Amino acid sequence: MTSTGEVEGRAGPPLWWARRRDAVVDVALAAVSAAECAWEGIRFAHEAGIPVAAGVVFGAVVGTVLVLRRRWPIAVVLVGIAVAPAEMGFLLSVAGMYSLASSEVPRRIIAALASMSLVATFVVMYLKTRGDVEADPALVVALSGFVAVALTVPPVLLGLYIGARRRLMESLQERADSLERELSLLADRAEERAEWARTEERTRIAREMHDVVAHRVSLMVVHAAALEAVAVKDPERAAKNAALVGDMGRQALTELREMLGVLRAAPPKTAVAAAAAATTATVPVGAVALVGGADEGPSLEELEALVGQSRAAGMAVEMVVQGEGAAYAAEVEQTAYRVVQEALTNCHKHAPGARVVVRLAHREGEVAMQVENGPCEGASGGVGLPSGGNGLVGMRERVLGLGGVFVSGPTDAGGFRVSAVLPVS
Repeated sequence: MTSTGEVEGRAGPPLWWARRRDAVVDVALAAVSAAECAWEGIRFAHEAGIPVAAGVVFGAVVGTVLVLRRRWPIAVVLVGIAVAPAEMGFLLSVAGMYSLASSEVPRRIIAALASMSLVATFVVMYLKTRGDVEADPALVVALSGFVAVALTVPPVLLGLYIGARRRLMESLQERADSLERELSLLADRAEERAEWARTEERTRIAREMHDVVAHRVSLMVVHAAALEAVAVKDPERAAKNAALVGDMGRQALTELREMLGVLRAAPPKTAVAAAAAATTATVPVGAVALVGGADEGPSLEELEALVGQSRAAGMAVEMVVQGEGAAYAAEVEQTAYRVVQEALTNCHKHAPGARVVVRLAHREGEVAMQVENGPCEGASGGVGLPSGGNGLVGMRERVLGLGGVFVSGPTDAGGFRVSAVLPVS
């Protein structure tokens, strides 16, 4: 409501009620008030010396003003105060004061109008009582004051209570609506986080599958090509290559079984907590890939065997280790191993016959690895190895997920270099 008692958002011609029930109640009250004032208008006409019909019509008009109590409560109260000397409008005054007190009108206006109504009722009752009975003046004053208070204070207090209760209910409803909206937003965000986690998990599985299968199968293809080339000329070497192909296949199957076992096993509570924290915090891309299964996988101690497999496939590989090795976190060693493995796989694919140097440096607070191949001396892609273009992407995601640095690109000598630095703290 505004300062004049008008209900904002409800005013609209010709009706201003929010509910049909409110309209029925106000019309009924106005009808009763009109009948009361019309009856009291007969006495007022006799006392004022005007025609009775005029008094009745005047009273009926005054009584029907009560129908406006929700839209203009101030006007209703002022009309009740104005007709108080005519001794009419009891229901009009009481209902008007209640409607005023329960509205959004400022308290100072309510207090001022209530005081005016109290004074008007007191004066009318005092004059009427003093003229009708012979009594002590103090008793007349007390009786008039009691009646004035009884007709003014209860409606005001009841109206203030109802208004405060209505505002409280509206506030609670608004809070309930706000909580419902917040819960809906939280549910949407939870679904988004769950979808993000599922995407990250699919990415992690795809990356693991790529790293496990690509290297082993690439070596198998290289050995199979060599086997085909020497099968007739050198049976002993052909048998050796066939055995190597079998070993590569068995190792690939073993790694696949281990990875599938990790995926099927129930994750530990710490991994679940870490995954939950990762879905609610801002983390680098790929960090969630390290949650779950990070304790399973290769380590830096297996790099020599990895390089030996490439040598057995005919690649000229030199391995250089700087610094003293230490026990690093499982995800650090696994990532370092996968970077070297994928880089060697790319050398088999794109630089057959090239000389390759693998460097591993143990530094304070970090471990660095670099795989560099020289110019290709053979026919690139001669063994028909396909390339999906995901190797460098997977390496970069792994390294950045641990907060490391990854750089790859061609060298001035015509080769290719892959470098990565991983923090070990």
